[in-house]
Amino acid sequence: MILNKIPDKIKRIAVIFCSSILLACALNLFLIPGNIFGAGLNGIAQLISSLLVKITGINIETGYFIFLLNVPVGILGWLKVGKSFTYYSVLTVLLTTVLSIIIPVVHLTPDPLMGALFGGVITGTGVGYALKYGFSTGGMDIVAVVLNKTTGKSIGSLMMVINMMIILTAGIYFSWQSALYTIISNYAMTRVVDGIHTSHQKLTAFVVTKHADIILPKIKNSLIRGVTVLPSSGGYSDSKSQTLMTVLTRYELYRFKQIIAQADPVAFVNFVNTADVTGNFADEKQQAEIKNKLGN
Repeated sequence: MILNKIPDKIKRIAVIFCSSILLACALNLFLIPGNIFGAGLNGIAQLISSLLVKITGINIETGYFIFLLNVPVGILGWLKVGKSFTYYSVLTVLLTTVLSIIIPVVHLTPDPLMGALFGGVITGTGVGYALKYGFSTGGMDIVAVVLNKTTGKSIGSLMMVINMMIILTAGIYFSWQSALYTIISNYAMTRVVDGIHTSHQKLTAFVVTKHADIILPKIKNSLIRGVTVLPSSGGYSDSKSQTLMTVLTRYELYRFKQIIAQADPVAFVNFVNTADVTGNFADEKQQAEIKNKLGN
């Protein structure tokens, strides 16, 4: 595939630009005009900006508050998540800040429900692809990634819990209608994030094959996954075979199917959704370390 030949840094820079544009457009075209509050620190920045206007009449662009609130969280990411993750996240925050100041606030739709849905979906797309490529859009995304690394829970679900405080504040200081539309927007965002950033979603694969000797090295070296080999025989044909069992993330599903198709096109493969795993299951960082040791 041509996409696989593009250097990783170029992909990430392209995603930074796209994610920043999506976030800024979601804010200025759907969320802010509809008095709907975004997720995480972007939502907090909106609340501070809106409260300043309501209480003092002073109008300060939301983008400035996005930048200020992300400074301490960026330090947390640098210490707990990694330098590369934080570096690209900071670039995304800076670009989002600039774009949210440059792009004018335009009331595209008078329907707050449409504003909530489109704002949530567009925000979720920007956040999800940033997380997929190894960084975040800043703010609570970084906090959620820290929690995800320690608890293994869905990033989208963790962000939903964190955003409840924003929803309550919106209801108390503005209107409960605004809070309810904020819930809709945040729910749409979390569903999109979980749909794109799927590294926490796991599958168990069962492969019935007569060519285990060819498939096993490819799975071990390409995917860095352990495999359990079970002797088996066909109930209909009574032919001898091996059943390979392994657990994958959904990121690895496409590559896994390629390996099986190339090694044994007639292999029977069954995929089962896996709720959770315990024990030695390497994450992306551990896989990268193992690959470096193997020289892959």
